[in-house]
Amino acid sequence: MSQPFRSADIRQAFLDFFVSKQHTVVSSSSLIPHNDPTLLFTNAGMNQFKETFLGMEPRDYTRAVSSQKCVRAGGKHNDLDNVGYTARHHTFFEMLGNFSFGDYFKQAGIAYIWEFLTSDEWLGIDKDRLYVTIYETDDEAFDIWNKDIGIPSDRIIRIGDNKGAPYASDNFWTMGDTGPCGPCTEVFYDHGPEIEGGLPGTPEEDGDRFIEIWNCVFMQFNRQKDGTMLPLPAPSVDTGMGLERISAIMQGVHGNYEIDLFVHLMDAAAVILDIQNEQQSSLKVIADHIRAVAFLIADGVLPSNEGRGYVLRRVIRRAVRHGNKLGAENEFFFKMVAPLVAEMGAAYPELKDKQSAIENAIKKEETQFAKTLAQGLRLLASELTDLQDGDTLSGEAAFKLYDTYGFPLDLTADITRERGIVIDEAEFDEHMQAQRTRARDAGKFDVDYSSVIQVESPTEFIGYEQLEENNVNVIALYQDGKSTEHLDEGMEGVVIIDRTPFYAEGGGQVGELGEIRTTTGVFEVQDTKKSGQAIIHYGVVNMGRVSVQQTADAHVLSDVRAASAKNHSATHLLHAALKVVLGDEVAQKGSLVSSDVLRFDFAYDKPVSSAEIMRVERLVNEQIQANAPACIENMPIDEAMQKGAVALFGEKYGSDVRVLTMGTDSIVDGQRKPFSIELCGGLHVQRTGDIGVFKIVSESGIAAGIRRIEAVTGMGAIKYIQQNDQQLSTLASQLKVKRPEVAQRVQTMADKQRDLEKQLERLQQKMASAQAASLLDDVQTIAGTPVLISMVEGIDGKSIRPLMDDIKSKLQDSVIVLVGDKDGQLALAANVAKSVTARIKAGDIVRHLAGELGGKGGGKPDYAQGGASKTDNIGAVITALPAWIESQLG
Repeated sequence: MSQPFRSADIRQAFLDFFVSKQHTVVSSSSLIPHNDPTLLFTNAGMNQFKETFLGMEPRDYTRAVSSQKCVRAGGKHNDLDNVGYTARHHTFFEMLGNFSFGDYFKQAGIAYIWEFLTSDEWLGIDKDRLYVTIYETDDEAFDIWNKDIGIPSDRIIRIGDNKGAPYASDNFWTMGDTGPCGPCTEVFYDHGPEIEGGLPGTPEEDGDRFIEIWNCVFMQFNRQKDGTMLPLPAPSVDTGMGLERISAIMQGVHGNYEIDLFVHLMDAAAVILDIQNEQQSSLKVIADHIRAVAFLIADGVLPSNEGRGYVLRRVIRRAVRHGNKLGAENEFFFKMVAPLVAEMGAAYPELKDKQSAIENAIKKEETQFAKTLAQGLRLLASELTDLQDGDTLSGEAAFKLYDTYGFPLDLTADITRERGIVIDEAEFDEHMQAQRTRARDAGKFDVDYSSVIQVESPTEFIGYEQLEENNVNVIALYQDGKSTEHLDEGMEGVVIIDRTPFYAEGGGQVGELGEIRTTTGVFEVQDTKKSGQAIIHYGVVNMGRVSVQQTADAHVLSDVRAASAKNHSATHLLHAALKVVLGDEVAQKGSLVSSDVLRFDFAYDKPVSSAEIMRVERLVNEQIQANAPACIENMPIDEAMQKGAVALFGEKYGSDVRVLTMGTDSIVDGQRKPFSIELCGGLHVQRTGDIGVFKIVSESGIAAGIRRIEAVTGMGAIKYIQQNDQQLSTLASQLKVKRPEVAQRVQTMADKQRDLEKQLERLQQKMASAQAASLLDDVQTIAGTPVLISMVEGIDGKSIRPLMDDIKSKLQDSVIVLVGDKDGQLALAANVAKSVTARIKAGDIVRHLAGELGGKGGGKPDYAQGGASKTDNIGAVITALPAWIESQLG
């Protein structure tokens, strides 16, 4: 093919090249890593193949190629702070990669790299500009590069253990302390002598002249705990090449932000902000951040105060702040979605499919942030007033910005860095720790037993089949987080048994309740949690003594179990019904299931209407009435995904999963589909009819783009319906109408009340105007200034302002003090003409009055209000006020 220049062309050329080498194109995985708790975001092309490299997830192909979307903006891999200040750091980037799972190895792997980079049929890069690195002892790779490819030995650089330990090298890759690992070879491009920087392995290697463009890992060893390197039976290849970096080379530019993709985004940002694109750092930040933000939202992340949502919020706010630096006064960042879709929508259709949802989520966050940004910036500016280049901002000030105004530390650091000011992060961390301590102290228990108790022996859970188990063994006891031999009557603590029917908190379902009985005592289980592979039972000894190594009988409260199971199963039906009514974009964001209530949080950008609520209820109850079986199967996770099972938010799944299928089947696109099919390890009913009835009791917003539904089932729903029915009957009786007429009567009464309130307000205004004329007779002159001090009956804080306005329109260059008296409450108000505020201020008058009367108040120099309860000294305070005003007027 002819030499490609556009980033999109280069991406496609890479895929086409490896397809010609019998590779299977594998779509980019989500930015949210599945089944990998070690990663916050997908940050490399091999992430989705990790289990395959470990031999735990076989695939039906041995060669793969992909263009993987990656984010490095949080967790261990975080480039956020560098974006906008360097030529090649990004929060979002695309990693081009080819992979061999026990197929080809070093010979073919290196040959493919060289052919794609230098062949005139593909990229055609000048061979003399390319250097390679290898692991110091990898003579095999050296010979391939030198003898087979023909690279001179002086352009092949050996990199040894340069990180302080055996095999700790830039050219030796490891997945962890143990497991698959191996040497790697990297390809570097020479941008030319006019650019500062030295070859890799030299003291000047951090310069920008020699840039790594391709890394090829040869996974050939399995590292043991003792450090022994055992050869893998099927050596593999894992490569990665940044699309942005190779695009810069192919387009003849030095920095990534000069490539077509970023130029187009920066041009679009400049148009939106009505400025010129002069490669400003802030424009680079905006162009970079819109990619990370849009792709994260497309993959189901929404702004929040924790986890991935918190990282997303930080990225959005950083982009908004840089937009403000460029002159943006209103929401602008959401407008960047359309240019991004135009640039990358063809390669990633999810951007176009979810464009509206992405724009709405960004705009909401922009609006929310705008409310606090101005205040926070003013506070930060005042803190920085006396600081200069090289000074330190206190951690306390940074924490106040974080705690009060929602400024992440890195946003404050971004602003201070521009002035050469550093933050006392140690002091900031102290304040953060104190806040966490306060939050823990406000919790239910002083000790989080599941975090402090470490038990090596796993507990066998048998609760799926039964509610009780006899002759279990008490293998450990804890009190205040410390191991003990006995728990005596009245003591709180933890009991651990070898087999348990108690379900431990997980999947949104709370831990179960019940009793553990020994021959000498009874332990009331008040909560059940997991700690590693063990299940711990928290509670109190109600009678006698419980000791280690006793046998016991464990009994779960059956009615609580049954009610919890109903609510848990109903949660799955609710999730499915919401997707039917609101659309497939509904995604679970959390849940809580207890015996009393079910709570379901989900992503949705507007309130659910009453009509939609009724439809959801009807759909769920239709499934309950159908009394279909609740089918539970155990199967490999790939098989579950192929069946259409939904993996729930925040859950971690192993290679084998438990799949719950419920509801009557429907025909979709010619295929039979169950109403609900989800992965779940919780407790459930046997048939949907066991739920009895389902009733939604509330729907509300709990965060930007997150809604919450609470509902009840079974007897809880019956009780709720009966209570509401009784309240309706009582209301109908009081209103003397039939029950169907209650709503209309209440509406009529509400309309009438509004009319009466308006009439009353007009009447009060007339009375105030009449009072104003009569009050003018009490004006006195103090220090040459007209002063009116008056108490007025029947005036409250709401109506005192119109009265004040009426009086001041008739009394120029004056001081007016009114004290309203209504229902034992005093309304204080003072107005000082602007011509007089240099001598006395309204806020000072109200604060003085409030202080004398035991109330509160304050305000601006020309007008202030306050309030106090009426006391016996009110007359004396009013009598003494003229003398105090005279002392102020001078």
